[in-house]
Amino acid sequence: MTTTEGELFAADLDWDEDDSVDVPPTNDVAATRGYDPLNTSSDAFWDLDLPQRDPIFAELRHDRPVSWQPPVESAVCPDPDDPGYWAVVRHADIVEVSQNSDVFVSRYGVIFDMLPPVFLESATSFLSMDNPQHHKLRRLVSSVFTPRQIRRIESDIASRAQRIVAAAVAKHRDGADLDFVDDIARHLPTEMFGDMFGFPEELRPAVVHAADETQAWADPVLLAGRDPAEVQIEAALRIHDITQELIDERRAHPAEDLLSALVQAEVDGEMLSDFEIGSTMVLFSVAANDTTRHTSSLAAKALDDFRDQRDWLWDDFDGRIGLAIEEFLRWGSVVQNFRRTCVTPYQLGGQQILPGDKVVMMYASGNRDEAVFDNPNSFDLQRFPNPHMAFGGGGVHFCLGSQLAKVMLRELFREIRTQAPNFTTGEPELVRTNFIRGVLSMPFDPGVA
Repeated sequence: MTTTEGELFAADLDWDEDDSVDVPPTNDVAATRGYDPLNTSSDAFWDLDLPQRDPIFAELRHDRPVSWQPPVESAVCPDPDDPGYWAVVRHADIVEVSQNSDVFVSRYGVIFDMLPPVFLESATSFLSMDNPQHHKLRRLVSSVFTPRQIRRIESDIASRAQRIVAAAVAKHRDGADLDFVDDIARHLPTEMFGDMFGFPEELRPAVVHAADETQAWADPVLLAGRDPAEVQIEAALRIHDITQELIDERRAHPAEDLLSALVQAEVDGEMLSDFEIGSTMVLFSVAANDTTRHTSSLAAKALDDFRDQRDWLWDDFDGRIGLAIEEFLRWGSVVQNFRRTCVTPYQLGGQQILPGDKVVMMYASGNRDEAVFDNPNSFDLQRFPNPHMAFGGGGVHFCLGSQLAKVMLRELFREIRTQAPNFTTGEPELVRTNFIRGVLSMPFDPGVA
């Protein structure tokens, strides 16, 4: 993103940036380090699916758990002065980084390359913040995103899951071919996001499409020849614009939804600004739609590939689905990595990390760590304990929507067991990015006459 683009973006969002914008520290050592011979930055590496990438991760976990890597090949904002980053591939080291948020900070961004501060604040909300700002905003948001709220909507999730699967089965019986993503996986998170936050039905497709495009910078199918930075800017602006209209409406006419609750939320006399609410909606639209959709798709594929595991789950769904969901999340590893930036000298995995160094936690590798998981490359629904990293490695940025995601997965697969227990899937077409392991499409046969 050029400076001009960033300025235009800030103007469009009415975002004020003062003269004391925080910039990351630098050091003179980073540019002199030699890169590891196993490259985790190339497009060729990320074009592989996780099973094909894991032998490289496994060698790094065993020999060089913290390795210096070149700048990622597909960047949103390519920087000729970018010296590279530390790839952290071992479970224990990822946890250590996650739980030392004073040393490894989020305010400079959470993907491989550096994005302008205006984009971070407008599109990633408290995900790219540190305390005390992170604590303030997360506390305000979490005050309306409680377990009580989740319990209140559980029946809605169940009824929607029942209807979504029934519609897919009926479509099959009418002779149509089904796609698991289009006909099942994308509907439940989209509808629940819309219901929870009060987005009208006619606006939901636009929000979901914009959410997809905020994550599309390295996927040629989703980009369709467009500039990655421009795609992300336009997508974030679209969600902000839609949200602003709804904020104005909720102030005049509050409703029984979470957007109204966010507009009215107050903790210790503080309230969210319209900009903060819009940024939160960008974050939630991605988290609510992308991760659950992709996890359910990858789980369906695994249940078809490993029929013994599916039989085990189907035999006692209520008693076993809790364990199964944890394995769905580990196996899918949808969010593949997050970055932090070091601000204090620190020893990690035998390496000296210096202020200004980017540190990328490879969650997909941590979820296959042999030191933590027995037979990590097997799909085992009875796996316990299962300290997967689907919601991060712990610490202050643990996923706020984790319980909601689990409820949606539970109810969706309950209905698949009820209505399409003998389903089969085809080969999935995967999203090709270095951030999300996702499924664009996957043939689905419910296995019913």
